[in-house]
Amino acid sequence: MRVLFVHGAFVRDGAWWWQPTADVLAGHGLRSSAAVLPSCESQPRGDLHADAEAVRVLLDASDEPALVVGHSYGGMVITTLGAHPAIHRLVYVTSFLPDVGEALADFGTGEPPVHISHGDGTASVREELVRPRFAQDFDDATYAAAAGRLARQNEAVFGQPATRAAWRDVPSTYVVCGEDRATLPGTQRAQAARATDVVELPVAHHPFVTRPDLVAGVLLRPRPTG
Repeated sequence: MRVLFVHGAFVRDGAWWWQPTADVLAGHGLRSSAAVLPSCESQPRGDLHADAEAVRVLLDASDEPALVVGHSYGGMVITTLGAHPAIHRLVYVTSFLPDVGEALADFGTGEPPVHISHGDGTASVREELVRPRFAQDFDDATYAAAAGRLARQNEAVFGQPATRAAWRDVPSTYVVCGEDRATLPGTQRAQAARATDVVELPVAHHPFVTRPDLVAGVLLRPRPTG
């Protein structure tokens, strides 16, 4: 078994974000890797479907079964990916879990957006909101490292609808982050109703950074494949 991580919006260097959890998994003999999303890191920026294709390429590289873990926007990516013979289970972490035809913009809360458009087809998170909404549990050193990895993203991804719904064909687990201030727990629980099973943890928006033990515990927990 292997684990493939897919990060959320407005950041780069997915491997850095997931490393604390990857280290715990490695201690249990579980290999992992993190996708590089073209919508955040390529020039020109890719779209939602390019992001899904980047994950598909990693899955194609091996027949080994994979847990595919999507965080926040990453849930859009792993859902649009569709079914793949290497996917053992999808894991959604405080994530969006769309059906076919639903876009990230459809899950708006009515609150002012946390991102700002730059007028060139890209958007980024409002920096003054990063720590209070997304990283309230980061220590200073970790926050500084995270802030250095914020990125502009192709804003087209927020209006692009899912063209596949992988969770309809593949077992899925939804991890509700009960102390998340960015994607509120009530919104998460509504998304989680579509998953095969649900785990709720007392954590904020990036538990794989601050509580890797808990996230790894979910990934290491045996579950039926159907």
